[in-house]
Amino acid sequence: MTKKLSFSSYLVIGTMLFALFFGAGNLIFPAQLGQAAGTNLWLAALGFLVTGVGLPFLGILAMGFSGSKDLQELSGRVHPAYGVFFTTLLYLTIGPFFASPRTGAVAFDVAILPHLGEGSHSLGLFLFTLIFSAITLWLSLNPAKIVDNVGKILAPGIVVLLAILLILVIIKPLGTPQSPVGVYQSSPFTTGFLEGYNTMDALASLVFGIIVINAIRSLGVTTKRGILAATTKTGLIAITFLGLIYLGISYLGSVSVEEFGLFDTGGLVLSSAADYYFGIFGSILLGVVMILACLTTNIGLITACGEYFHRLLPRFSYKTLVIFFTVLTFVIANFGLTNIITYSIPVLMFLYPLAVVLMLLTFLSPLFHHSRIVYVSTIAVTFLVSIVDGLKTLYSSLEIEGYGFFQPIVNFYQDILPFYDNGLGWLVPAVVVILITGVIARLARVGRTVEA
Repeated sequence: MTKKLSFSSYLVIGTMLFALFFGAGNLIFPAQLGQAAGTNLWLAALGFLVTGVGLPFLGILAMGFSGSKDLQELSGRVHPAYGVFFTTLLYLTIGPFFASPRTGAVAFDVAILPHLGEGSHSLGLFLFTLIFSAITLWLSLNPAKIVDNVGKILAPGIVVLLAILLILVIIKPLGTPQSPVGVYQSSPFTTGFLEGYNTMDALASLVFGIIVINAIRSLGVTTKRGILAATTKTGLIAITFLGLIYLGISYLGSVSVEEFGLFDTGGLVLSSAADYYFGIFGSILLGVVMILACLTTNIGLITACGEYFHRLLPRFSYKTLVIFFTVLTFVIANFGLTNIITYSIPVLMFLYPLAVVLMLLTFLSPLFHHSRIVYVSTIAVTFLVSIVDGLKTLYSSLEIEGYGFFQPIVNFYQDILPFYDNGLGWLVPAVVVILITGVIARLARVGRTVEA
């Protein structure tokens, strides 16, 4: 009989999970969505919640259901080499390539940029990220409880600050929602759905899931059923907090356009709103809290990448890897928030379908006796669609007309794949392949060929 946890235990772990998820992207993208969606806010926000809240919850559950010790073991069900490839790419994406540089860039946009004069942006960003990276490196090489303690204080602190700000927005709105812009005019739900990829939380959930499971095990829950039940409850707590914050910030963004106009990024929406309601003191307080919150997130990401790649490549020391990843993060952060987002979207369009399909396969695995052929076939067909989606999005982001050498493939996909123009062309092929290969595996009575 497994031990039953108290509500307070669920709340502690759920809050911890929320703090792990809660980072720069959770603030800037809902604000940006609200500004662009305008009067189509609620449809766009619903789409955002599916990928920004629903998929992270699915990822946490998948790790609890799988019984795998880590993401590499889970994705290794496709093939050990794929396990290394997928896990490596995921860690680099939520680490030094995109999410880590974004922490410094967001902190700069919210805390420093509003107080700089014209023409000082590049120098200010360089100096700020240099100091930001130096502190990250020092604390990553000298892990101390101060980071954990600051994180535990900051997560509730920034939530309280946001709650006060959002209550004021509801009581005394900045203005009224304006007309939607761009693709939010014609397809707000789909656009919000794809915008939710930018939080990267669904990818991170495949890493954070193990942290949650270990915390649950440490409290005496050891059975698979008990771990899954506890993971579900703690996950619901975390995503409820996230969902409420997303809705509130999206609403703030939608009513801010009349007063401030459209911003390039969501960071300036928050700093401008804080200054509007609380004056310069409020803007500075929000900036300081954001810097510290982004700093603790960055330290966590750099540390996690250092630990994973040290296990993968033991000939490189943890110290060497942390220095390398910190320097790389610093360099990429200086391209600015807009560029980081622009180049991250193609990678996310490639990576997200693979992550979602892996989650689905994890839950369905017992039905097809964990047969590797189902894993390999489904991931292969998803890969063939998502790699083209990634390239297509890169061309669009760089405003390159046409799709070059792969234009015939895009045309072919547009003609035969349902939902392709909505960024979901991989969905039907993946489901069809799961059904066909799953039936074959059951009829052939294929035994278990992967660890499950």
